[in-house]
Amino acid sequence: MPLGKGSRAVTHMSQAYPDRVEVRGRDLSRALMGRLSFTEYFHLLLTGSEPTEDQRFFLDLLLVAIAEHGMMPTNVAARMTLAADPASLQGAVAAGILGCGPVILGTAEQCARLLDDAQKEVLEGGAPARVAQDRARAIHDSGGRMPGFGHPVHRPLDPRAERILELSDERGVSGPHVLLARRFREAGATVWGKPLTMNVSMPIAAVMLDLGFSSQVVKAVPILARTAGLLAHLAEERQHPVGFFMAGKAEEAVEYRREAEGDVR
Repeated sequence: MPLGKGSRAVTHMSQAYPDRVEVRGRDLSRALMGRLSFTEYFHLLLTGSEPTEDQRFFLDLLLVAIAEHGMMPTNVAARMTLAADPASLQGAVAAGILGCGPVILGTAEQCARLLDDAQKEVLEGGAPARVAQDRARAIHDSGGRMPGFGHPVHRPLDPRAERILELSDERGVSGPHVLLARRFREAGATVWGKPLTMNVSMPIAAVMLDLGFSSQVVKAVPILARTAGLLAHLAEERQHPVGFFMAGKAEEAVEYRREAEGDVR
């Protein structure tokens, strides 16, 4: 039984021929290699078009902003995987990427959806401040957490988020989604009764949407950035191994308690 929607089997990505490779309708070796940077090529692969100068600048900025953030669980998992199987670099990278959920990777995708939906209300006549206030109140009253806000380390400000907003203003790319991000910051402080740290995920989403990216591709940026960080951690792991050291420390830190017979708690 066929699953999913029926459609013609088509790809617009690439095709290899005996004498050339064609990517997004361009000759890879003649038209792209030596001309495009990797960031520009990533944009082409992701969207089908070459970036404007602002799109290239901010893709670079965002990739740099979130590639590395210390011994996060994803990096620890990757290092320990490589320690257990030194020949499996790809397995160690995969172990790290598989742990990149919203807690570690961030909520840029959720932020993009929130901003997209809020902007639709604005286009229908809602004031940005009121739209943000109503949505923040609904999230709060349902017991949820507003995506793009809160951080266990960066308080009261996330320096990465503030720098993205600063450069967005300086380069004149701040648009309706950046405005909504700021209105959500104000709304969050009002609804929760205290200032909430805007973390890096919210301006990533806001700037990308204002630059014309679809909300469906926003998560690709954090994933690519963290892949670079993982590869760097794994290169260091091969030179200065700490994977088994971290595993040993985990065993020391976690107390073992024998359950009483019949106790399934």
